[in-house]
Amino acid sequence: MLIAILQALFERDLLKLKTEIELYHDEKKLWYIEKQINNSAGNLCLHLIGNLNAFIGAELGNTGYIRKRELEFSLKDVPRKELLEKIEATTEVVKQTLQKITEEQLLAYYPLMVFKEKQTTGMFLTHLATHLSYHSGQINYHRRLLDAE
Repeated sequence: MLIAILQALFERDLLKLKTEIELYHDEKKLWYIEKQINNSAGNLCLHLIGNLNAFIGAELGNTGYIRKRELEFSLKDVPRKELLEKIEATTEVVKQTLQKITEEQLLAYYPLMVFKEKQTTGMFLTHLATHLSYHSGQINYHRRLLDAE
């Protein structure tokens, strides 16, 4: 049952991420930072794409993806079209990988030690879903604050 919930959450929130990126009136504002806003929407989007492709795609789906985390925050001015393509590709990777996850895998320890102690794959996937939701919410606020007409 948990896998069906996770599939629904990832699908919903990746679609929401795509929608948020599409809703920017001025594409340049995807990359704005201002005052206490340290990360642009574009960089948060790249971070989410890298995070999901590394921890779900590469580690659980054996996609061969190699994460370059520093670029998630240092790249600038990636065209919106490219971000949207990356979101769509990530959505497919997550969907395909989660379809293959078994209940036994959910209960087993996640293959990497990401935090200070081991956790089950189910717990870590739940963390990744909330991480996606958290940063998508930041992108929503970024857009409404810095892309207002």
